[in-house]
Amino acid sequence: MLSAEDRKQLDAKGISEAQIERQLQQFREGFPYLRLKAAASIGNGILALDNIACQGFVEAWSNYVAEGHHITKFVPASGAASRMFKNLFEFCESDYDTPQTDFEHTFFDHIEQFAFYPALDDACHVLHGAGVQALMSEGRYKDVVLALLGEEGLNYGQLPKGLLQFHAYDDCARTPLEEHLVEAALYATSQGRADVHFTVSTEHRELFEQLVQRVLPLYEAKYGIKYQVSFSEQKPSTDTLAATMDNEPFRTDDGRLLFRPGGHGALIQNLSDLPSDVVFIKNIDNVVPDRLKPATTLWKQIIAGVLVDAQRTLFAYLQKLDSGNYGQADIDEMLHFLRNDLCCEIPGIKELPTTEQVALLQQKLNRPLRVCGVVKNVGEPGGGPFLAYNADGSISPQILESSQIDTHNPTYMKMFTGGTHFNPVDLVCAIRDYKGNKFDLPAFVDPATGFISYKSKAGKELKALELPGLWNGAMSNWNTIFVEVPLETFNPVKTVNDLLREQHQ
Repeated sequence: MLSAEDRKQLDAKGISEAQIERQLQQFREGFPYLRLKAAASIGNGILALDNIACQGFVEAWSNYVAEGHHITKFVPASGAASRMFKNLFEFCESDYDTPQTDFEHTFFDHIEQFAFYPALDDACHVLHGAGVQALMSEGRYKDVVLALLGEEGLNYGQLPKGLLQFHAYDDCARTPLEEHLVEAALYATSQGRADVHFTVSTEHRELFEQLVQRVLPLYEAKYGIKYQVSFSEQKPSTDTLAATMDNEPFRTDDGRLLFRPGGHGALIQNLSDLPSDVVFIKNIDNVVPDRLKPATTLWKQIIAGVLVDAQRTLFAYLQKLDSGNYGQADIDEMLHFLRNDLCCEIPGIKELPTTEQVALLQQKLNRPLRVCGVVKNVGEPGGGPFLAYNADGSISPQILESSQIDTHNPTYMKMFTGGTHFNPVDLVCAIRDYKGNKFDLPAFVDPATGFISYKSKAGKELKALELPGLWNGAMSNWNTIFVEVPLETFNPVKTVNDLLREQHQ
């Protein structure tokens, strides 16, 4: 039972009692696994483009931009960098003082190659009166790491990835935030303006704002454009209740309900709030130096061209259906587009009466649209492209995480482990309908695609509820097109030593 104090807590967050009851029910019942038809592959859900097609889509995007549409680059940037430095934290807590593991040797042997090295060297001088090399020569490796991670030094152990120095240039070192600003200038400008939106944590928002204020004039001058940079945070109303192992509300020592952030799926509301026509979505850490940006820029233009080309067809079909001026040949053409271009299959639809075919076409065609770049699978963790069954019996392209797949089903596991492609979070989205109205994106979430994880608080085990993820469950009921993009466009930074890869040097 909820107390009066509990209700005050809910009101402050904008969460209803019905939501709490639904979440507790999800803890009790769990989430169903998805039913799979196949892992998507070239010719079966994934589009592979030749050079002529690529040129046509670049032109389609260029024409769309020239029409003056509102384009936004949306970057989830609240993630802390602490996981990047997991190995270095472990080194500091170890009972030895000099590098022992391969990871530690690689980090210290190549320490001067990191873009943050000059700042780290300065921090070591301030804290210890000696530079990095001098400290290492004295065996004071842990002092070097603490200067990098600790609050008195660079504080990289607590900062978000977006604020760390990733890439060195002749005149500066750039953060991922700055690299995204540069990317926006290269492929996401309209009418001389680049609109970039970062989702950030409350505690770090001011640091992001300060960095933007400092560097924006430099990039505006360099690229001859104006930037509109905005920020948002996950809304308190998207927090989820923590539960005990017995599926009761988890309470802190002072008796209050414990809530946790609902995961990146909560950002579907932030995305829905944008006033944009087209939105590029890309992770904060998937950036490269300028010398490698041409491939990224080209393929962003290509997948955006695929998007606006498909959208033009969708809009024409929906307007024709609205007009009533169509025949069976038109309906058959639309069904072919739904099946072959959007890879959305409705078993038995051709046996239905015409009126029901039209109603289903209107429902399936009038949805948010996204084009997802997928790369060949090289064993990176994360979601993959599949053809999956939906609650209404239809089949459509979906990005699935391993938690959504029944690992006890050998057929599904064969699909998952044998999948040829991987989703690197490389999306471009169209979020207005054919009448120019914004879609209400939360209405297209499949609430049955969340998952439960296990955490602890003050030494007590608890269950945490993760909302349907932004690019999987939160976009389940979108129209989706998968396009194969080159592996060179995917260069994430998961550990600090990834910055030593040639792509980040």
